This record gives sequence, structure tokens and C-alpha cells, in this order.
Amino acid sequence: MLVLLGVAVMVLGFALRLNPLAVVAAAAIVTGLAAGFDIVATLTVLGKAFRENRYISIVWLILPLIGLLEREGLQERARTLIGRMKSVTAGRLLLLYLLIRQITAALGLTSLGGQAQMVRPLIAPMAEGAAESRHGPLPDALRYRLRAFAAATDNVGLFFGEDIFIAIASILLIKGFFETNGIIVQPFDLSVWAIPTAIAALLIHGTRLILLDRRLAKDATPEMSK
Repeated sequence: MLVLLGVAVMVLGFALRLNPLAVVAAAAIVTGLAAGFDIVATLTVLGKAFRENRYISIVWLILPLIGLLEREGLQERARTLIGRMKSVTAGRLLLLYLLIRQITAALGLTSLGGQAQMVRPLIAPMAEGAAESRHGPLPDALRYRLRAFAAATDNVGLFFGEDIFIAIASILLIKGFFETNGIIVQPFDLSVWAIPTAIAALLIHGTRLILLDRRLAKDATPEMSK
């Protein structure tokens, strides 16, 4: 049970909002020491795992470009562009993104969206622009709520969409867990059973996004009258 101290370190570190990399490294070291390894052996295992599993993802190559575009006014451009489309609402925009995110994730294209490369520079500003075009300047509470819904939409679309793709890590993890307990199941069968869950997530979160427009219309009215 002592090896679970690493989990406690992670929970405490994230609760205190410490540096995530430092928290994870500290949790790994604590786990190794609790398991009976000395500090040298623990650091050796940690370094070997990092060396053998590190890779350069296209996401990390895109992030500097996203930062440069944001500096040049990408968010403002996205907000202005969507604000000119009077038929677009924040809820409809996020619902469309949810559908696209789930479909692409189900095809294994999980890197096409994301918080840093899609939600922050494009989706959230576009949702704010759509809301502002209908309700005028938004109070901070509504603006933060829109950003939270944009982030949640990406998470829901990815989480419930990627399990439909048979070569995703979560499917392989489930398959391995079943096999260790003597249950043989094929990845394709797991993917098929993920489809009803993905549809349910689309309907539930889609309903929340539709109701978001009504909530915005109700809560933004006092701000417009000032």
C-alpha cells in the first residue's frame, strides 16, 4: 500500500497548483522509494522510461505557430468573423465542433483539436463573438462560462469519440485488463460497444449546448440594459 503514496503526492501537488512536471517527477520518485528502490535505481528507471518513450509530436511543432498567430491577433479575427454571421449562436457553434471532434477522434485523428491548438485560439473566441453579436458586451461571468463550455466540448468529443477507434491506447488498455483476468475480447468488439456511449454523450452534451443559448439570453439581458 505504500506505493500509493505517489498518488497522494500527485493529488496534493495538483491541489496546490504546483508545477505539473515537478509534481509528476516527485510522485514517481516517491513511488520508487516506497517500492523499495534506492534513489539511484529510481532515477535510472525514470530516465530509461523517458528515453525510450519520448517522441516529438506534431502538436509541439504547431504550438509555437499558434502562439505567433495569437500575438498577431488570431483571437480577435476569429471573434470578428463569427460575429458577422448573425445566424450562428454560441451553442450551435459548439455543437458543430462537438460533432466534428467526435467524428475525427473516432477516425483516429485526435490531434486535429485540443485545448491549446484549437479551443483557446479559435473555438472560445468564436463562441464569445457569436454571443456578443446577439447580446452585446458580456460580463466576465458569462465570458468564463463560455470558455468553460468550449473546453468541456473538446474534452467530451475527444474522450467519447476516440474509444471508437480500435488502435487507441484506451482500447488497448481495456483489452489488456480483461486478458489479465482471463477474459479474451477483441479491440473491434470494444470499439463497437463504445458507439452507444459516444451517441449518448453527443445527445447529453448537445442538449446542454442548446440550453446554453437560452441561459445566455436570460443572463445577458441585465447587462445590455445598463
